[in-house]
Amino acid sequence: MSFESAQYTPFLHYNDTGVGKENGREGKKPRYMQKDGSCNLTFQRVPGEWKLYVIDIFTTLVEIRWRLMFLTFALSYILSWLFFGLLYWVIALAHGDVKDPSREPCVYNVRSFTAAFLFSLETQTTIGYGFRGMAENCAVAIVVVTVQDVLSCFIDVFVIGIAVAKMASARKRAQTVGFSNCAVINLRDNQMCLSWRLGDFRRNHMVEGTVRAQLVRCTEHHSGSASVSYRDLDIQNGNIILATPTTIVHQIDAGSPLYGMSLQDLRSDDFELVVSFTYTSDTTGILHQTRASYTPAEIRWGQRFQNMLKAKGRCYKVDYALFHLTTAVPVPEVSAEEYDRRMHRLPSPHIRQRPGRRASGQGTRDASGKTSDATESTNDSDVAAL
Repeated sequence: MSFESAQYTPFLHYNDTGVGKENGREGKKPRYMQKDGSCNLTFQRVPGEWKLYVIDIFTTLVEIRWRLMFLTFALSYILSWLFFGLLYWVIALAHGDVKDPSREPCVYNVRSFTAAFLFSLETQTTIGYGFRGMAENCAVAIVVVTVQDVLSCFIDVFVIGIAVAKMASARKRAQTVGFSNCAVINLRDNQMCLSWRLGDFRRNHMVEGTVRAQLVRCTEHHSGSASVSYRDLDIQNGNIILATPTTIVHQIDAGSPLYGMSLQDLRSDDFELVVSFTYTSDTTGILHQTRASYTPAEIRWGQRFQNMLKAKGRCYKVDYALFHLTTAVPVPEVSAEEYDRRMHRLPSPHIRQRPGRRASGQGTRDASGKTSDATESTNDSDVAAL
């Protein structure tokens, strides 16, 4: 097949979210991972589900919503006040403080349940109005006050620890590191590559970071069950310092699962590219991870990301308005395998080497006796001939 027979990808129309809609094709299956990095999974019939949540109550409270956490903490305080207020009321009834006001009471000025509740509240919050107090002749009340003080310390530590852990959650920092809305396929040094963009929206950057990518395929069987397979993609610049927005590149070579995939195959395929960036914050030292995914409809063939970085004055300026924007570039619609074959990097599977003929890559001699390499990389004019 000659170079001239190859076709270029046409200019495609994309919506504002960066998702390409070609020939009315939309996702055939639900996404394995949402764009915000959350997995689209629902667990059913987990053995001992509630028991597991109760055993790891600290993690459970950290992961719940803020409004539920506030409700839980408010109830923990109110119920403890009510419980110990009830104990003080029972002690007052048993000691006869309500029937005989002239008798030396266990707790001064506690003649009703309301007074007992207020005494419990004042004791646990250490308000100390000076109106209600303990008597020295009632050992039971002294023991109850001691237990309540110790329990209040535990509740305070628990509430403060969960609030701090929730505010310092890795998910919050992960929201300030983002991936582009789409991935692109283009040529880099005459090699077809899949790339996407990664950026940090905060000024204080992370210590180090590692990028990973997996090709996820969900297969539905006739029995109604489904299986998920994973395939790692090699990343050229896996370990990066994300000071400026970086384009992550996967070279589509013979070891890539996308090597035999053309534009037409990409449009009809049904996989999901799951990407992640794991890094350590230089402010808190906490390990974070940001995730995203791309479906075939979100992979733009024949596009490249626009340049965001400009040198002006004494500093570099980054324009995040261009973070998701791409521009069209000429890329053949054939697969990377077919492209390498046309560029003489692979032998044609339909042509056998004749005996006595020089193998590809050994070179040929011209009339002057000089040797020319048949595998020399083509320049931009040769790529344009595709």
